[in-house]
Amino acid sequence: MPKPKSALKRIPTFKTEEAERAFWATADSTEYVDWSVARAVRFPALRPSSTAISVRLPDTLLTELKLLANERDVPYQSLLKVYLADRVAAERQRKLTTR
Repeated sequence: MPKPKSALKRIPTFKTEEAERAFWATADSTEYVDWSVARAVRFPALRPSSTAISVRLPDTLLTELKLLANERDVPYQSLLKVYLADRVAAERQRKLTTR
């Protein structure tokens, strides 16, 4: 049986996705959402959106990157994305631990 809307708390507005993530990590969603009326859905194979950019790299750096990618049998652009993602994650983690 569905809960009356007045029995549910209003979901707050969040300034950032991080703030929303922190809220839902501790909040009881049943106080905000009537899950008895929820329906299961299938999402298509969603892929994160991406944007093409141009980056100028020194020839020697690009050559080294291509050699490393070749050793791993992956496209160099994919290897570059992995390296960038790892570095960004490390920087974010470093910021969190130095607070």
